[in-house]
Amino acid sequence: MRVLILVENLPVPFDRRVWQEGCALRDAGHQVTVICPQMRGYTEPEEVLEGIQIYRHWISGEAGSLGGFITEYASALWGEFTCALKSWRRGGFDVIHLCNPPDLLFLVALPFKLFCGVKVVFDVHDLWPEMFEAKFGRRGLMYWAVRIAERCTLALANVVIATNQSVLSTVKRRGRLDDDRAFVVRTAPNRMNTAVEPDDSLRAGKQHLVGYIGVMGSADGVDYLVHAANHIINTRRRTDVQFLLMGSGPEHANLLGLRASLGLQDYLSMPGRVSDEFLCRALRTIDLGVASDPINAYNDHCTMNKVLEYMAFGRPMVMFGTVEGRFSAGESAVYVMENSAEKLGDAILALLDDELRRQKLGAAGHARLTQELNWERSVEQLLTAYQAAE
Repeated sequence: MRVLILVENLPVPFDRRVWQEGCALRDAGHQVTVICPQMRGYTEPEEVLEGIQIYRHWISGEAGSLGGFITEYASALWGEFTCALKSWRRGGFDVIHLCNPPDLLFLVALPFKLFCGVKVVFDVHDLWPEMFEAKFGRRGLMYWAVRIAERCTLALANVVIATNQSVLSTVKRRGRLDDDRAFVVRTAPNRMNTAVEPDDSLRAGKQHLVGYIGVMGSADGVDYLVHAANHIINTRRRTDVQFLLMGSGPEHANLLGLRASLGLQDYLSMPGRVSDEFLCRALRTIDLGVASDPINAYNDHCTMNKVLEYMAFGRPMVMFGTVEGRFSAGESAVYVMENSAEKLGDAILALLDDELRRQKLGAAGHARLTQELNWERSVEQLLTAYQAAE
């Protein structure tokens, strides 16, 4: 089959899940094209990478207001539709694979399904209504427009896949989907170089190193971690702890300002986006990883990539106890059951001071990932979903 994948919030190959799916479909004999935004250093408007055709389009910055929300998605839809037309003229496609957020991509797929008979696969990365509410903190006319868009996408889809069972259960209920149209394709990390040597220079002379990896956006709770570091260093007077916060995003500059205002420059390293080689060295070096995504209706349904990557390297975790986070991490994490920077900091210190527990949790996470949550199982589900769409 000829497959066109649309993803709006991240470019490929930076979006690991979408790139893994594209490569899996390519390896199964399908012809794969991806449409994605120009961002995060991936600005070539068109290229072929590892046998996959990629079209990238311009998009305005991440929305911080309702007006920006409309501008962002309008610019993206225009770019996506023009790229889809280009792909159609150059050979067409049999399946259009929509990766949310947002749930507006059905507008691009609709004419191709109605007039050309193209099948639609809806890949639910996030529950968009819950994301909207978490981001803007209220319901209203725009919220209900988002709910309608979700319903329209579910109605258009021949098959729906989701990152985890809790997301799938929600969209099955909302879309009244039959079991033979709905599949879980769990996110799982790439095979990473877990044998790389630790790099103790990352500790900056401190005894302990605490790590964070991931996007730094408004929903990711990195501000909780910065305040937790402040609690550890300035309230608990533990100057033997270094923090390494890797990643970038719309909140990165604000978080740098927060770090400076709290006087934590000597204790918080924030290098921004890092190379895969640096990431692997860091994951081999940290004593524990943190997932500071706060507990809310949106994050409760999210499978966090950072959690799986900590598990791949056998790193124990401290995290807020979101529903899906607890399912993914299992017995490999210490859970903080309220959104409190102080309690997050106290839990980090308690685990740093208990080496035997760190070893036990890290081993449990690595075993769970390799035995139960590996990508090979997800590929089987992905290919089964595509067979159902034919």
